[in-house]
Amino acid sequence: MIRRLLDRLYDAGFVLAALALVAIAVLVLVQVMGRVIDKAMLAIGQEPVGIAITSLSEFGGFLFVGAVFLALAGTLRAAGHVRVTMLTQSVPPGLRRALAGLVLVLALGLGSFALYSTGVQAWDSWTFNAVSFGMAKFPLWIPQGVMVLGLVIFWIALLDEALAVLRGQTPAFLRAEAEKQGKTDGH
Repeated sequence: MIRRLLDRLYDAGFVLAALALVAIAVLVLVQVMGRVIDKAMLAIGQEPVGIAITSLSEFGGFLFVGAVFLALAGTLRAAGHVRVTMLTQSVPPGLRRALAGLVLVLALGLGSFALYSTGVQAWDSWTFNAVSFGMAKFPLWIPQGVMVLGLVIFWIALLDEALAVLRGQTPAFLRAEAEKQGKTDGH
């Protein structure tokens, strides 16, 4: 039951990340279509409509950062993060598992620091009503809160993987990596 709940949490992060990327695409499409419509209106001698999204690059940046942070956990479990595997592939399975455990513990420490720091920053933005610098004033705690959410999910995934190693199981990212290698070896 907990495994299913955790897998759904990681999948939800992926879905939210995908929605953020879709939102970026829609915003850019609206901006481009607005320019096309304005040029067409000018070409036929009419006044341009003036469809423009104020601070598009800023909103796009916030959405992109949200997508990156929300996808961290699912990407970890799918072995999508860049890792140097030359060492781990050249050692016996027991040592490979120990190295994975050590790296996961170190990642948990770094993830804890990142989560704490980002959480403090989001809290400060909320407390002091900090807004973005662009033309459209946007509360900074919102994108920072999404970063915190992504880091919470990522931290849970790191803990999940570390506990799997401690229980003597193969972590999901190593299983996914082995599956990928099996598929590429067969081609």
